[in-house]
Amino acid sequence: MAHSEWAEKDYYKDLGVSSTASAEEIKKAYRKIARENHPDANPGETAAEERFKKASEAYSVVGDKEKRAEYDELKRMLASGFGGSSFGAGSAGYGANFGGNFGSNFGGGNFGSGFNVSDLFGDDATSGGFGDVFSGLFGERGGQGTQRTQRTQRTQRSRGADVETELTLEFREATKGVTVPIRLTKPEPCENCHGSGAKAGTSSQSCAGCDGSGMVSENRGAFGFSRPCADCSGTGSVIKDKCADCSGTGRTTQSRTITVRVPAGVVDGQKVRLAGQGSAGQRGKPAGDLFVTVHVKPDKVFSRDGDDLKLTVPVSYPELVLGGAVTVPTLASKVRVRIPAGTQDGTTLRVRGHGVNRRNGASGDLLVTVKVAVPKNLDEGAMSALRKYSEEEKRSGFDPREGWEGNE
Repeated sequence: MAHSEWAEKDYYKDLGVSSTASAEEIKKAYRKIARENHPDANPGETAAEERFKKASEAYSVVGDKEKRAEYDELKRMLASGFGGSSFGAGSAGYGANFGGNFGSNFGGGNFGSGFNVSDLFGDDATSGGFGDVFSGLFGERGGQGTQRTQRTQRTQRSRGADVETELTLEFREATKGVTVPIRLTKPEPCENCHGSGAKAGTSSQSCAGCDGSGMVSENRGAFGFSRPCADCSGTGSVIKDKCADCSGTGRTTQSRTITVRVPAGVVDGQKVRLAGQGSAGQRGKPAGDLFVTVHVKPDKVFSRDGDDLKLTVPVSYPELVLGGAVTVPTLASKVRVRIPAGTQDGTTLRVRGHGVNRRNGASGDLLVTVKVAVPKNLDEGAMSALRKYSEEEKRSGFDPREGWEGNE
């Protein structure tokens, strides 16, 4: 069930996008607003902070696939008059006979005389399968919502919103893992009332309108559905004397520093989840989660292929022909890599165990690609030796283009 406060919010307008915007368009709009109006970048500017808060709240809903679907469904229901009292009699947008002939006979499985729902939907039409079609609108089993479902819905509704932020790391920090402090501005438990929302010396009381469940059930003909209690906004409790600092919400917007431990081997674009570090829930309810999207800068020496590290090392032609060894860096130190005689240019040599550390304690490999560096300026002695080598090479019968398909 959607949050009761969603009914009064236009989250698409707060992000400056249409209701048909794609997930990527919504994300871009949120990031732009957050970047331009972040409190750290606009100290003391109340208007910018308010825009930042509204955008953050909007993105926590329409930026989440499941929450967006619930929000859109709620808005459609409200626009069609579904939430009014005339549903059983056929509310606007559903036809005058929907709650009449359909509703009066649905309990028996019939639309009307001689027509059985099972003819269309099978035996599940009256045993729960058909009810599941309506469960998203009316509760479980076509309206017969259970207390367990209501408790789950109330927990989801009261839980604080998830928060998203971004972090940029150096390549080697990402491969080794690092602990980074980040500063966030978000709803936190009110320090005056400790999150209860009630004035000091008082407490909240169980809502009489819903018996503390946060939900009220209504029957419309053969249908029944649950909605958030209007008296307590779905929280299950009411406060007579509200805390002056938080106006009874149990939350105030605060800035604080959070330490984020990024595990070794994180890749560009990966998200790190910190449970319970999102926005505080209303009146002491659980906080949402914090999701940190990690961006990794490219390195001048290394690149990655999964858990394997890759680098290219320049070598001379004689090193490939005669063989030898080169020293290359790793994440921890340097190692010697042997080049077998006759190695071809562009060959990749594998050094096991010198890649990125895995969570199981093992490591990937270091992949070293050899690339011939052609000299641009040689002295006369080197040029003379090279000419002599070229003549000896020809006399030996070596032809670099032997077998080349371009000869055909």
